[in-house]
Amino acid sequence: MRKGGEQSHKRVGIWLRVSTEDQVKGESPEHHERRARAYAESREWTVVEVYRLDAVSGKAVMEHPEAKRMLEHVRSGHLEGLIFSKLARLARNTRELLEFADIFQAHGVDMISLQESVDTSTPVGRLFYTLIAALAQWEREEIASRVAASVPVRAKMGKPLGGKAPFGYQWVDGKLIPHPDHAPVRRRIHELFLESQRKKTVARILNESGYRTQSGKLWSAAAIEYVLSDPTAKGLHRANHTTHGNGKDGRRKKPESEWVHTEVEAIVPPELWDRCHAILTETRRNWKPRSKKPVHLFAGLAYCDCGKKMYVPSNSPKYTCARCRTKIPAEDLEAIFIEQLRGFVVSPEDIAQHLAQADRTLAEKEELLKVLEREEKSVQAEMERVYRLYIDGAIQSKRFAAKNRPLEERLSQLEDEIPRLQAEIDYMKITHLSSEQVLHEARSLYARWPSLTFDEQRRIAETITERIEVSAGEVTIHLYFLPPLENMAKGTSTARAFSTFRPMARPTPGIKPGCPSPRARRHR
Repeated sequence: MRKGGEQSHKRVGIWLRVSTEDQVKGESPEHHERRARAYAESREWTVVEVYRLDAVSGKAVMEHPEAKRMLEHVRSGHLEGLIFSKLARLARNTRELLEFADIFQAHGVDMISLQESVDTSTPVGRLFYTLIAALAQWEREEIASRVAASVPVRAKMGKPLGGKAPFGYQWVDGKLIPHPDHAPVRRRIHELFLESQRKKTVARILNESGYRTQSGKLWSAAAIEYVLSDPTAKGLHRANHTTHGNGKDGRRKKPESEWVHTEVEAIVPPELWDRCHAILTETRRNWKPRSKKPVHLFAGLAYCDCGKKMYVPSNSPKYTCARCRTKIPAEDLEAIFIEQLRGFVVSPEDIAQHLAQADRTLAEKEELLKVLEREEKSVQAEMERVYRLYIDGAIQSKRFAAKNRPLEERLSQLEDEIPRLQAEIDYMKITHLSSEQVLHEARSLYARWPSLTFDEQRRIAETITERIEVSAGEVTIHLYFLPPLENMAKGTSTARAFSTFRPMARPTPGIKPGCPSPRARRHR
């Protein structure tokens, strides 16, 4: 998810799936496309792709060529968001919908559902993502628990458990046998490691000689260590020994009592494997982890007035500019920031007025939309009546053209105006909900700050702070905030301003870096 304010000029796609049944009801792909384009225009986003699945059922769309094309654009970074009229248009199959959400979240791509007022570039949209992710996690755990129950049984029967065979081997008729091309390379890995006792050296020699891993990638020290640690090469295949967890590689070892070993044909002499494993074990025992660099609350957010970022050196408790040596104690800067949280939002009365005005404006636009939709039906009915008169010979061609032309022009105007107004309403609903949540959370932020963990404080600081500027005589904190109430009542052009979290400088003149008890003065 993106931090801070709204991203302009985002590259988005439009997803259009209208089934045959929907088309019978009069829901045309063109209408949905105009509505989506109007929404994108209101956000100053650029539509770079349109994905059309005409007359396609939503029961299973993942394998459709357009869906594959869209997912490829998501994975490649070509898309930063996808707009669709409602979730059911993306997929009716719950499992596919969860899978779409997983892929989008993994690549930082936003989902914008106009009907449900969900835009994951907003706080409420991110909450939606959280709920979807939780549901997907629950379903994965249910599946995993059922699969896990069958794994030990299959392993003891010597059946493959899925996944690739270990490097140097291949599955043939359910049995693990040496791979004619990879087995010699695996034996060579052990020989090279016994000579050099360096994983990186082994990886370098293999890469220079043109050898690649099973997936065609360059060898790395981690890949070499994994191969050296696997006892399959000496004829003892180990199964059911790991499970998903929070380990370094996303997996953790099970208790040894649950491991299942089966004998296979060895491709490395047991004595060679044991000697290499002993060296590897000794190397691990003597390895010392690097000391982790400390992360400070405002790292990456604090700037000197010369424009350079300020960091806390390891030998100092102060944020320091490496260029001009401006300094401010870390404790003082945090105290100033906490004081500024008091003024992060306006008063409860202003908030209530702000949201009430938004409700009124939204209601007015929804009523206008109903009027236009009624007029559209009326124009269509009148055109049908005129056409029937012409077919029945009640009016001549010239008179038919004279009567029908104004109706066609008006219908064309309505077909352009209705999607545009719908997009305005979609936009206001989404931003209104987002603003409401932000305000709700911000009200208690100051009071809850001391009880938050460092990670939580850091995440909040990144979310609500654009930048902190430190000069020789003052500290200026730029926070993201809701725009003034009057912007809500100005129609389409200012709806954009309503949804954008714009920075507001809150200068604190007279605060000198290093003073023992800083006091921030708020300026609206």
